[in-house]
Amino acid sequence: MQAVTLSTLKKMKQEQRKFSVVTCYDASFTQRVNEAGIDVILVGDSLGMVLLGHDSTVPVTLSDMVYHTQSVKRANQRCLIMSDLPFMPDASPEKLLENAAALMRAGAHLVKIEGGEWLASGITQLTQRGIPVCAHLGLTPQMVNQLGGYKVQGRGEAGQALIDCAQKLEAAGAALILLECVPSEIGAAVTQAVSCPVIGIGAGPDTDAQVLVLHDLLGITPGKTAKFVKNFMEEASSIPEALSLYHQAVQSGRFPAEEHCFQ
Repeated sequence: MQAVTLSTLKKMKQEQRKFSVVTCYDASFTQRVNEAGIDVILVGDSLGMVLLGHDSTVPVTLSDMVYHTQSVKRANQRCLIMSDLPFMPDASPEKLLENAAALMRAGAHLVKIEGGEWLASGITQLTQRGIPVCAHLGLTPQMVNQLGGYKVQGRGEAGQALIDCAQKLEAAGAALILLECVPSEIGAAVTQAVSCPVIGIGAGPDTDAQVLVLHDLLGITPGKTAKFVKNFMEEASSIPEALSLYHQAVQSGRFPAEEHCFQ
């Protein structure tokens, strides 16, 4: 199958075709994700919790992200690979560029960075140097200590600010926007307000794509799961089937359903 690129995703948005994204951290699952037809792999700093046992993504290091990006790259055949820049990636302009370059050398096709309007200058610096960027807005897990927990963002007046922020970051060069834990109406509004593709996780059914953490999708995350999670293993007899069901549900618009959304 033909490799997925940023141009592929932009064309899918223009044609109003949904695309699927899933986190992945190793070669074995990468092979299965490719076989399921999923479009984008996110080597997420969620590995800090689901693989390394941390209580947040904050302790994840650049070395962790490079190692797992390399593992995914070796088995990847067609998916676009997006890798998270870990906590405090923009401590200095030089550090931001060095960290992003390390992930690109490891096999990423673009990097994801969490924040707000203050990301604009860093995004411009990266894109000018050939490093595509996904801007992660809404609930940004690396800032969980500042946010006071994992809470829905973008309600009330904050919704318009989020829309404005997405537009500014696209103008700065962001190739993708990822929205996490925002009301469905804000997910729809941001998707309409920008020309770049928008990926949602707990952002309603109207974004251009959906992403789930692999372990959530397979129902192996311990404890209480987030509202936006669906366990696709409940309808499948195997991991490959669960991945395929997820991909098909995103493509068709059946996922997320109303019970997975915030108002």
